Amino acid sequence: MNILVTGGAGFIGSNFIFYMLDRHPDYRIVCLDKLTYAGNLSTLAPVMQNPSFRFVKADICDREAVYALFEEERFDVVVNFAAESHVDRSIENPSIFLQTNIIGTSVLMDACRKYGIGRFHQVSTDEVYGDLPLDRPDLFFTEETPIHTSSPYSSSKAGADLLVQAYHRTYKLPITISRCSNNYGPYQFPEKLIPLMIANCLADKPLPVYGQGLNVRDWLYVEDHCKAIDLVIHKGREGEVYNIGGHNEMCNIDIVKLICHELGKPESLITYVTDRKGHDMRYAIDPTKIHNELGWLPETKFENGIKEAIRWYLDNRPWWEEIVSGEYQNYYERMYGKR
Repeated sequence: MNILVTGGAGFIGSNFIFYMLDRHPDYRIVCLDKLTYAGNLSTLAPVMQNPSFRFVKADICDREAVYALFEEERFDVVVNFAAESHVDRSIENPSIFLQTNIIGTSVLMDACRKYGIGRFHQVSTDEVYGDLPLDRPDLFFTEETPIHTSSPYSSSKAGADLLVQAYHRTYKLPITISRCSNNYGPYQFPEKLIPLMIANCLADKPLPVYGQGLNVRDWLYVEDHCKAIDLVIHKGREGEVYNIGGHNEMCNIDIVKLICHELGKPESLITYVTDRKGHDMRYAIDPTKIHNELGWLPETKFENGIKEAIRWYLDNRPWWEEIVSGEYQNYYERMYGKR
């Protein structure tokens, strides 16, 4: 099988590439990534010499480049991770999120229609559902929960989801969509909550927490997410949406305190800052559908996964220190500038 993974130099996409090359060594994986601020080519260094892997630097919005790649590779499956994903950045500059997350997705699907495809899988987010009240722990997002977005980011992802479903109904494009809860684990960009707190703790810097830190998220270890997507693209029903949740609800402030404890740092480093505009209070996913249909359940308990994540960041300081310094953005030129 020949699989295109877009956004594969990012956090979840790179972990998915590692997982698929390990799980399916007879598959060919092509990674297309624009290498924007969150795409880090050094992340893919462990597989760059793998004969079953190819990296292509391109923008999913570049129709000519995308069509040329499809013409050359004739993909069987496309898994679309490529997206602008940081909520704070979407509040500052919504337009790039609309361009990449909606227009880019349409370009990919047009290429699938033109060249034929066995499955187009859209990687989405639970944020398209909006949020849940803190005083109703009995409520969860299901695949039938109405879309009710809060930020330009979640709106752009919801728009892409609706477009994917429209291409299925109108053009009979074979699609699936997955909506996941918050991921954590190796290679996560250091502006996200868990790696940011780890990096700041190690440097004895303030740990900025929005509001009172009472916002609740459902945390999913990234490898569990990769396993779920693998199942969906192979066995998921065409045209369906699958929610992927971790059954690990935690308040942000509790996570920050846990990281302080694990690293032996004082909680006095915690600094409360002005809350994000339109900040969702609680996300919680009901993954019953993917469990009943495909047999998937999250395998990593948060108390184990967070220790694994902390250990990884301790063991791989050069990776995230290059990002913090900005030096990682020169990696591509160092590797390919003279080729």
